[in-house]
Amino acid sequence: MKCDSIPAAFFLAFLCQSVAIFLQELIGGAIGMITVMKTDYYPLPEIYPWISTLFVSEKFRGKRISQKLIEAAEEYARASGFEKTYIPTEFVGLYEKYGYSYVRDIENYGGGVDRLYAKEI
Repeated sequence: MKCDSIPAAFFLAFLCQSVAIFLQELIGGAIGMITVMKTDYYPLPEIYPWISTLFVSEKFRGKRISQKLIEAAEEYARASGFEKTYIPTEFVGLYEKYGYSYVRDIENYGGGVDRLYAKEI
């Protein structure tokens, strides 16, 4: 995985029960994270890998950190042999910027409804 896209930052990646976590960190604290998982909070075992739990600290938003984290997660999924990734979200407009297309609404285990996005990688 290429880690030189953001100076003074590094990605920590590890695999644990089919979950890869990429944490972007600067000296003094985390600035963002994302996960790649086989299962998520949805009763859809046929759909995976999920790119999920994308988070960027407020003071680092607007600096394309989300894009770098999504690209790292996609690279990991591609290197693991996958040709498509899925993102569940309640947001409209964010993931479309990164090439994801709306598939359908999905219900989570708590009864809430989220949007499912997919992308060929």
